[in-house]
Amino acid sequence: MRFTELAVPGAYVATPRQIPDERGSFFELLRTEELSRVTGGPFEPRQVNFSVSRRNTLRGIHSVTVPPGQAKYVTCVRGALCDIVVDLRVGSPHYGTYAVNHLTAESGRCVYVPEGVGHGFLALTDDATICYILSTSHVPGTQIDINPLDPDLALPWGFTEPPLLSPKDAAAPTAAAAAAAGLLATWQPVS
Repeated sequence: MRFTELAVPGAYVATPRQIPDERGSFFELLRTEELSRVTGGPFEPRQVNFSVSRRNTLRGIHSVTVPPGQAKYVTCVRGALCDIVVDLRVGSPHYGTYAVNHLTAESGRCVYVPEGVGHGFLALTDDATICYILSTSHVPGTQIDINPLDPDLALPWGFTEPPLLSPKDAAAPTAAAAAAAGLLATWQPVS
């Protein structure tokens, strides 16, 4: 597996080494000791979630308060997604920086999203399915929602028609409003 750091510090894309044969293919999705080596900290899965979306569904931008914090390792297991991570850590020299990745079931590519970084995706196909491997279990009341259409973030979703948003995401505050309310994580530089 090859890990490449994204424009958002601490976020990585993982590209598996696929082994094809006449039956199909095989690849490793996650080896926690390799991810921990690359990120410099442990990643111990505590919860696994799936989300199924119809084409042009926009989900996110989501994060979790710190504490408890929550790192994510995400991949597309059916269909295709435009996946975006955005640095929402207050005080980060890269605040507002984002990285766009095209994830497909065929590629097996994964994205590691560190604590304090926002994540969202646009479903490019019907029945697009994303798998989230999470470092902490869900704690009610800790989710942070940022409007994915926040004009200050200006994320390049690439939709050609208005996307389908949940009422919660459509009504979510901007990143600036969430920062002003003290909801966002604080940048912790690596020493």
